Amino acid sequence: MLRKLRIIAAAVFFVGITLLLIGIGQDWLGWTAKLQFLPSCLAGNAIAIAFITVLTLVFGRIYCSVICPLGVFQDIVIAIRQRVSRLRGKRKRFTFRAERKWVRYPLVLVIIAAIVFNIQQIIVLLDPYSAYGRIVSSVFQPRWGLVAIIALVTLVAIATAAALWGRVWCNICPVGTVLSLFGRYALLKPVIDESKCNGCHLCEKGCRTSCIDSFNRQIDYSRCVACFDCIQKCSGKAITYRFAYGRKAAPKEKAESADTGRRAFLGGIAFLATSAALKAEDGKLAPVIDKQVPHRDNRIVPPGAQSAQNFYSHCTACQLCVQSCPNGVLRPSTDFEHLMQPQMGYEKGYCRPECTACSDVCPTGAILKLKEGEKLTVSIGVAKVNLDLCVVNRDLVSCGNCSRHCPVGAIRMVRTQDTGFRIPTVNEDLCIGCGACENLCPSRPISAITVNGRQSHKTV
Repeated sequence: MLRKLRIIAAAVFFVGITLLLIGIGQDWLGWTAKLQFLPSCLAGNAIAIAFITVLTLVFGRIYCSVICPLGVFQDIVIAIRQRVSRLRGKRKRFTFRAERKWVRYPLVLVIIAAIVFNIQQIIVLLDPYSAYGRIVSSVFQPRWGLVAIIALVTLVAIATAAALWGRVWCNICPVGTVLSLFGRYALLKPVIDESKCNGCHLCEKGCRTSCIDSFNRQIDYSRCVACFDCIQKCSGKAITYRFAYGRKAAPKEKAESADTGRRAFLGGIAFLATSAALKAEDGKLAPVIDKQVPHRDNRIVPPGAQSAQNFYSHCTACQLCVQSCPNGVLRPSTDFEHLMQPQMGYEKGYCRPECTACSDVCPTGAILKLKEGEKLTVSIGVAKVNLDLCVVNRDLVSCGNCSRHCPVGAIRMVRTQDTGFRIPTVNEDLCIGCGACENLCPSRPISAITVNGRQSHKTV
């Protein structure tokens, strides 16, 4: 029964997060992303962090087998491999492997250092939720380039490892390692009753995290993800999931606790403290030549990000905002400094004032929630006119497209004495940097009016 309940809960989270990542259900599935551990830490979401910590202290690392989409993805791969193995008449077996402390804890230190020193590339690569987000994004909205290659390599590596060795990633995952610091003290655990154990070793052979040493009748609770497979497979009913606090531990468990217990717990507290510090293109003129990305003095970051520094220091490149953007404004960056993190561009659409999709779904605090209509009061950039590219000067024709579509009236058309035509001028105090003018400018391949981002957003 426990295993069935766990599978049902895992299916709800996995399907929900997957739908969210492909752009479905932002209004009613956003909570599944906000319960992801590392994004919650970066966002300073104390409620989510407390919930996951308490959940782990009570039930063990059940987060890894229910809430984490990459963990559930590995379970799906393992289930397929086991089904194929049965059809071929050869069952897939696992075997106990000792904990790789020399890999686990250095990775935690690396990700803590990345948070402290704002090295987002490392966080992007090691966060399991973000890795799954890139995989889904690349599968459902293929984009060729470095981002797609990284997502493909991640998919092949995780799937291959799961098929051959089980949940090997969960044994070294920095998020799983941090949770293991609390999971080893969980109130409820699978416990082996030595008086009932008949030595069949089925629990060890079926343990996908390779954490059960059936010869010594011990379980490494730092790696157990509470999948309950061992309880189902035990032929002698010697394994039960029960209250285990205060019971005598085997000598080996005591030795391990003496060696890492207090230090590990303090490490977990330190980690939490450190961490907490479809496309719409209406109105566009039919393009003769595709628009090219213009040079910008400063990058543009979405409304709600507050500043470029806040955005890039919190973003884990999960691609959720990219998938949710209905106007094609957000896409993954390919430059090394902000690799795979979203970048804004107005070549395919503009940031509509009524749209708050990215701020609605962001789980990390990189894009803070905006109320309806609030975007009209936030300036993320300033438009700049290049009169050499403007069709009014270049072709001596009337235009005014940028002025007509500016939602805040920041662009006025002023008549020139030389030609008698009206050319655009920008009131920088009113401009919000939405990109409507840049997107709808008929100049090709570079728009005559482009937006430069503000380092810190301004209220207008």
